[in-house]
Amino acid sequence: MVSEHHSSGDAPGVPARRAALRLLDAVLRQGLPLEAVLDRATAGIDRADDRALARAIAAEVLRRLPDLDALIDSATARPLPDDAKARAALRIALVQTLALGTPAHAAISTVLPLVDGGPRKLVHGVFGTLSRRGDALPDVPTLPDPVAIRWHAAWGDDMIEAAEHAIAAPPPLDLTLADPARTDDWAEQLGGVSLMPGHVRLPGGHVPEMPGFDEGAWWVQDIAASLPARLIGSGTGTAIDVCAAPGGKTMQLAAAGWQVTALDNSPTRLERLTDNLARTRLAADIVTADALLWKPAELADAVLIDAPCSATGIFRRHPDVLHRVRPSLIAEMATLQERILARAATWVKPGGTLVYATCSLEPQEGEQQLKRFLAVNDRFAVDPVRAEELPEGMVPDEAGYLRTLPGMLADHGGMDGFFMVRLKHIG
Repeated sequence: MVSEHHSSGDAPGVPARRAALRLLDAVLRQGLPLEAVLDRATAGIDRADDRALARAIAAEVLRRLPDLDALIDSATARPLPDDAKARAALRIALVQTLALGTPAHAAISTVLPLVDGGPRKLVHGVFGTLSRRGDALPDVPTLPDPVAIRWHAAWGDDMIEAAEHAIAAPPPLDLTLADPARTDDWAEQLGGVSLMPGHVRLPGGHVPEMPGFDEGAWWVQDIAASLPARLIGSGTGTAIDVCAAPGGKTMQLAAAGWQVTALDNSPTRLERLTDNLARTRLAADIVTADALLWKPAELADAVLIDAPCSATGIFRRHPDVLHRVRPSLIAEMATLQERILARAATWVKPGGTLVYATCSLEPQEGEQQLKRFLAVNDRFAVDPVRAEELPEGMVPDEAGYLRTLPGMLADHGGMDGFFMVRLKHIG
C-alpha cells in the first residue's frame, strides 16, 4: 500500500488527491500528456510514494473514465457537466474504493477538501448512494466512445474487445538483452519467460534493483518496440536512428554491431539516452538536431525512423492517450511523419535499408503513410517482414509490413500497438 504523508496546508492524504486532480485537469481539459505534467502537478509533495499515489489515482481514473462516469450519472437527478469539479472529485473517490482498494471513509474524507466552497453535500451524497448500493466497476473497462468508433472503423469488433481487455490490467515488463545468446540464462535469473531470442518478459519489478541492471545487460522495452530495430538486423556499417531518445533502438543497433548516429531534437531526452548508453557500455554518436533541418555528412547503410506519433498504441501504459488524442492531432502527426520520412529516405545508400515505425493504432500514421510514400518514391520497395523474424504466432501482412494490434500475444500478456515496414533502396 502506498503511504500518505502530511503536506503543508492540507490534512494527511489530501495533497496526493489534489495533485491527481491537477493531473486529470491537465489531460482532460488541456490535452497534455500525463507524464509531461507529472512533476509540475506534484510540486510541493516531498514523498516519492505520495507522488506515485497521485499518478496511480489519475492513471486509473483515465483507464476507467467511461465506467466511472456511468456510475456517477446513475446516482444524480441530471448529469453533471463533464468539467464540473464535483464530477472530478467523485471520479477520484470512486476509483480509489472500486479499483485501488482504498477504504471508503479514507477515499471520501481526502476528496471533500477538493470541493471546499463547492458542492460538498452533492459529492458526499452521490458517493454514499453508490457505496450503499454496492455498485462496482466492470471487470473489463469500456473504451471512450470516440476511440471505439475510430478503432472499430479501422479494425473491427474483435480489436475493440481485445483493446478493452488489454487496458484492464497493467502490462508486463519486457526486457531487451544486449546479448541474445544469454536469453535462457537471463530468463532463469530473472524468473521470466522469453518470447524470442534477446527478450525476457516479467510480471513486473523494481527495475534498478533487478539482476543485470547495473551491468547494462538489458533495458526495458516493450517487445513490439523492439521489432523495428530487429528488422534491420546485425551489421558493421553505418546506421542512423532518427528520433532516437530515450535510446532503446539505438542500443539495439549498437549491440548488433552498427556504427550508430542517434539523432533527436530534445536535449533532455538525449540525456536519458546518454545515461542508457553509459549503463549498457554501448557507443553511439549523439546529435542534437531537428531531423527536418539536419543531414548526415555521408549516406548510411541503414536508417531507422521511430517517428513522433499519436502514441495510441501504448494506451495500456499511458491511458491518457485515450482522452487527449483527437483526429486533429493524428492529422498533425501524420503530416510531420510524412516530412521526416521523405527527408530521412534521402540519407540511405543505394542498396541500403530504411525502417519506418510508429507506436500508433491509427492507419493514417501507418498503412496510409506507407502508401503515400511509395506513391512518390519509386527508389524504394517493401522488403517483406518474415515470420521467422517475429515472436512465434505472429505473421506479417501480405503486403510485407507488420501491424501489431491489441489481442496479439494475449495469452502471454499482450503487446503494444505498432506499425512498421522495412524498405530497400533499389536505386
